[in-house]
Parts: sequence; structure tokens; C-alpha cells
Amino acid sequence: MNTTCMRAAALAVSTLIGANVCAQSNVSIYGVVDAAMAYTSNQGGNSNTYMRSGNLSASKIGFQGVEDLGGDLKALFLLENGFESDTGAQSSASSLFNRQAYVGLQSAAYGSVTAGRQYTPYYLLVGSLASSNVLTGATGAHPGDIDGLDTTVRISNSVTYSMPAWRGLQASAQYGFGEAADGNAVGSSFSAAVKYSTSPAEFALGYLKLKNGQNNASAMAMSTQGGWNGNASGSFGISAINQGYASAESVQFIAASARYTMGKWMVGANASNVQYEAGSRSAFRDTAIFNTAGLISSYQLTPQWFLAAGYSDTFASHANGIADRARYRQLSFEQTYALSKRTAIYLIEARQLARGQTLGQDGAIVNAVASVGDSQNGTPSSTGGQTVVMVGLKHSF
Repeated sequence: MNTTCMRAAALAVSTLIGANVCAQSNVSIYGVVDAAMAYTSNQGGNSNTYMRSGNLSASKIGFQGVEDLGGDLKALFLLENGFESDTGAQSSASSLFNRQAYVGLQSAAYGSVTAGRQYTPYYLLVGSLASSNVLTGATGAHPGDIDGLDTTVRISNSVTYSMPAWRGLQASAQYGFGEAADGNAVGSSFSAAVKYSTSPAEFALGYLKLKNGQNNASAMAMSTQGGWNGNASGSFGISAINQGYASAESVQFIAASARYTMGKWMVGANASNVQYEAGSRSAFRDTAIFNTAGLISSYQLTPQWFLAAGYSDTFASHANGIADRARYRQLSFEQTYALSKRTAIYLIEARQLARGQTLGQDGAIVNAVASVGDSQNGTPSSTGGQTVVMVGLKHSF
């Protein structure tokens, strides 16, 4: 074979190999840039007008890939970083892929197994039907994201199994390893959820339990969340609503959601029960319970205009010397105008009223204060009322 023929053959072989690789594997980059001007009526006693990132959707950049291994088996991965669009900083300075980082195998017949830092089945199946998914967590999540139905709960060192969808039924279970030398159950987590979809209705039920790591003096000293060990496999949103219970030995979440779609209309309801269980080193002595009931509705007014509203009522149990238990009522609205499939202008508003008493960070009884959605977790009101209004722009890629 002469040199020209050899070159032609080599080119043909390399072209076929390249085409085969492209056909069997796929890697993509995706993300969201979201920024808004926000007004909050009371943050620690004063009103504030400021720029805020990630309101309608979290600002993030991600990398995901799938490789066909043949025989109904695929390899997959996902790496996702959250960032602040107003400053360019990472959402978490200590973690590059702070939102998600996992790898796994997937089969159409047997389901998928993934390992790494992941969302819980509780959030993925139940939260997908809840208020934060429709209204955005910034102003639509239940106060302080008390029930973890927004994205505040992520589990590191976790393994998740998800069954293949069957006649509208989905189910998934996850275990987060505590990775403590003296016992893996220390700092571990467990979540399981089921979801059933039968057009036009959807239903979901989920469970999540988080354990507080090595709850001893050294671990407590390392904690960055007011009593919750940063080495535990999972954590949760800390706000004025629950900061007095952040030193819990464990936290248990149970929630149910349902939605019904009628043409352009959607209506839904959700309920949750959260229990903070006291341990020997907790700053409280009795199990604290928070129950939440919520209603949501949306309407696709035109192909461009999307409208949504939600109401939630959260109330705590009588415990830890509190006679006048805390109660939080929140009303939220959203109006979004799509400029294109990727770009939208939005306006979101919420008002929350808090009454009664709860525990402060030091375990003392204090008056309950308002903290809208999960956007005000670090900036609660100094009183029982708080109003938040945001107007922003979101672009997806």
C-alpha cells in the first residue's frame, strides 16, 4: 500500500473512531446568572435596598456528562458550583462544587446508583411539587426553609439509588456516611421518597433524618452553624425560626405534596412535620416540633406571562418552657415575563407575620421574629413583620 493510500485509510479509521466516541458520550456545560434589586422592610431594625444574586433561580455553573457503556448501562457525572452574580464570589468559599458533585451508573431496566454530594430524594421528589419550586425559594420557601423543601439541604459522602420510573411511580433512597472512626452512624443521614404522577395530578411523600456528627466539645467547637457539626454528612438552613434548636442531636423531616393541573391553572397543597431531637449537649431539653401547611397556585396567563401565589402557616409545639408557641404566616407572589426561552424579567413579593415565642441561639426564650423565605436567613426582622420585594433578570445557558 502506498503512502497516499495509508494516509487515506488512517484518516477514515480516525473519523470512524471519533464519530463513535461522539455517539457514545456527551458532556455539556449549563448554568444560570440571576440578579435582582431587592427591598426588605426590616433587617435587624432597618430597611434595606440592595442587589442580590440567585432569586428566581440560583446563580450557578455546572458540568454534566453521560457515557454509553453498552448493554443498557451508562456512566454519568455532575459537578455544580454556586456563585454570587453581584460579586463574582463562590457561594461557599471552602468548596468549589458546593451544590452538587457526584458520579454514577444508570440502567433503563434497573435504575441508577450515584455517589458524592447530592440532593436528597426528599427534596427531589417532594420538593419538586412544593412552593419553592413554583414560587422560588427566596420568597416562596416556607419560613427559613424550615422543612428543607428548598435546596438548603445537600448530603456529602452519600450513595443514592433511584428505581426506574414505572407507570408514573418514582422511588429513591439515600444514605449519607458519617465517616467517623468510632461509628459510621454518627453524623450520618438517611432519606427516602416516592412520587406518583397520573395526569393531571401528582403526589409525593418523603422522609429525611440528619444526625449531628460527633456531638462532643471538640466537634461543637468546630461547628460553623451554631451547634450543628460541620463534619456531619448533611446540614440544614439555620434562621431565626430554628436557631435555638441547631444543637439538636438529630433532625427529622416528613413531608407530603400534591398538585393538580387544569390547562393553564395549577393548584397544590403541601404539609410537613419537622422534629428537633435533644441530646445531652443540646441547648434545649424537649423535642421541638414545627408543623407547616401550605397552598400554592400558578397561572400561565400568556406564553410570556407566568403568575404564581402561595400561602403557608408554620407553628411550633409547646415545649422547652414556651407557653405562647411561635407561629409564622407567609404570603408570596411571583410575576415572570419571558423575553425568550432563556431570559426572563421577574418581580417577586412576600409578607410574613410572626407571633409568639421561640428559643434564641443561646437557648433563652425570645419573641419570634419574621424571616421571609430563605433569602433572609441571615437578616431577619427585629419585629414580627417583614416585607420583601425583588425585581430582577435571569438568564440560563
